[in-house]
Amino acid sequence: MLSEYMCRAALADGEHRRESWPVILVDGVSARLSERIRALAPRGINRAGVFFALAVAAVTAGAVVTGNNLLFLILAAMLSTLMISGLVSRLSLAGLELDFLLPEHITAHRTLHARLQVRNLKRWMPSFSLHLKGRHDEAVSSPVYLPVLPGGARVEQPVEICFRRRGLHRAGSFCFSTSFPFGFLERSAEVSLSTQVLVYPRIDPQPGFEELLGTVRGELEAQARGRGQDFYRIRPYEPFESARHVDWKATAHTGELQVREFAREQDRMLEICLDLNVPPGLEAWFEKAVECCAFLVWRLSQRALRLRFRTQRFEIVLPEMGDACDVLRYLALVTPARGEPPKARLEQDCSYVLVSAQPKEVLHKLGWEHARIIGINELPVHDPAGRQQDDPRVA
Repeated sequence: MLSEYMCRAALADGEHRRESWPVILVDGVSARLSERIRALAPRGINRAGVFFALAVAAVTAGAVVTGNNLLFLILAAMLSTLMISGLVSRLSLAGLELDFLLPEHITAHRTLHARLQVRNLKRWMPSFSLHLKGRHDEAVSSPVYLPVLPGGARVEQPVEICFRRRGLHRAGSFCFSTSFPFGFLERSAEVSLSTQVLVYPRIDPQPGFEELLGTVRGELEAQARGRGQDFYRIRPYEPFESARHVDWKATAHTGELQVREFAREQDRMLEICLDLNVPPGLEAWFEKAVECCAFLVWRLSQRALRLRFRTQRFEIVLPEMGDACDVLRYLALVTPARGEPPKARLEQDCSYVLVSAQPKEVLHKLGWEHARIIGINELPVHDPAGRQQDDPRVA
């Protein structure tokens, strides 16, 4: 009996090392038995296979009824063809190595380009008409077709993949299939990908996110408007500069226009706080809140703003303590923590944005009356049909 399909993944070494997905098959007696049973019955029968099966049934009936030796010979040839088709297709799927190379940063709901390497470990026998498709519910990939893979050869193909949820993806699944040589039956072999892939939350704009971003930017610009009051130096006048800062005494003394320059005040800080104290039944809203925070942090960090992101269990200041990717890594794994309300802070030269599912009256009592609160009404959650979901706290 042929050995099981063993696929191994090689790590990409070198100066530009990328993460790979090693591929292994499930061990165990029960798994091996089920694989052998499924190997005897191919996964799919196409239209040509249906007509061939009907022809075999017709020849079988004619041979039994008439006892004609010629019909028995034709029946034997047809059954032999079917057996050879299964043997060759199984040999085509054996001895394949899969290596899946992903970029370093991955965000949910965004199609990314990866590299897929397939190697034929058989020395002399090629593999024909290989189809490779993703079978994982949480990751969708584009199908790959290889007409022929010579023995000992390796082929690298670009592939598009999209992860549907944030978090740590511990496993995936891909399927090799072929209908070679006659196209009557399609045989397939599933392989599991054992790895850990961290997927960031969705950072693409969603309905209402752009309006919220514009409002936050406007508030920051309104509060930071004006120039500093501390005198810094006197310097020569530059073309198209406002004349209200011209120092006439220095101008009369030097004979050239001189301008009084003031020290620039420190940039105003923006704090984004995500409340992990989410009531039961609002898990879908919490996912929307995480995506909103990821969107705001990503877009605001690109404008070189001083930004502080915190929850009840995490705090980071950008760019002093890290970058936006550090926040996205935390948001990729964050979960609700019920029972601990968010603590308010009162600091000068700081604006506050609080993303919370708690009622605004409760948050105002906790000291958040000065913050911009993004609640359930500001982040509505819609079902797959596009209808807005009701607040489960309302009876």
